[in-house]
Amino acid sequence: MTPTWNGAEPPDVPRLRFWQIAVVVIRAILLVSVTYFGMIFVLLFNFIERFRHLGISHAIICLWGRFGLWVCGLTLKTSGTPMEQGGAIVANHSSWIDIFTMLAADKVHFVAKAEVSRWPVIGILSRQIDPVYIDRRRTAAKEHLQQLQDRLLRGDRLCFFPEGTSTDGLQVIPFKSTLFNTFLTPEIHQTVWVQPVSVIYHPPVGLPRAFYGWWGDMAMGSHLKSVFGLSFGGVVETVFHPPLRAADFADRKALSSACEAAVRAGFEAHFSRPEVS
Repeated sequence: MTPTWNGAEPPDVPRLRFWQIAVVVIRAILLVSVTYFGMIFVLLFNFIERFRHLGISHAIICLWGRFGLWVCGLTLKTSGTPMEQGGAIVANHSSWIDIFTMLAADKVHFVAKAEVSRWPVIGILSRQIDPVYIDRRRTAAKEHLQQLQDRLLRGDRLCFFPEGTSTDGLQVIPFKSTLFNTFLTPEIHQTVWVQPVSVIYHPPVGLPRAFYGWWGDMAMGSHLKSVFGLSFGGVVETVFHPPLRAADFADRKALSSACEAAVRAGFEAHFSRPEVS
């Protein structure tokens, strides 16, 4: 069981004014409406693409990610170049907003905890974005390895967060190397690439730097309300570092460490700036 990060106290955020509460309601309605309307088309093209792969359903999902960022009051800025081939994207993890961010920044599929699929409403929605669900039971390890290999061989770009938990968004904590073992199996070792990505959130002036982070025992509903009501003009940066070839590393820990170092360096270089132009 991955421990929840509790390395900081939740930030103090301003109380919502009446007009901001109205904005929360409007943004929530827009997100729910677009989500369920878009899901109709995703389901339709998921069925069609059983017979012929078109990539349309996933393109719709990526557009949904961009819309989600807009609803959260965030503008995406990207530097570096997302790799064109299939492989893995690994990034630091601050919040549920990372889902919107990574979908908007690149055409990724997520590796998620199996329990997410059983959550009310969210579970139904998550199944439509074609994730790979990971069950933490040791007995399921072989099955998970095969699923990940199949998706990588299919050419998908799988995104996961090796920290194993979300943080306050002000730091990068040590990566867990378990999933990196997938990239060193004989079937894909010589061909798979892993691209580190640094994700940095810049809240609007007047809000705490940890505003977009969601961690510990913070309630999802309260965090959603704060983001929807107070986030206007925020920026999220995604820094795509050069991809790493799995075959160039002796073991999973070496590959994990190299990815962590790249993500940390990019994070610290961009986060240290006082503002984003």
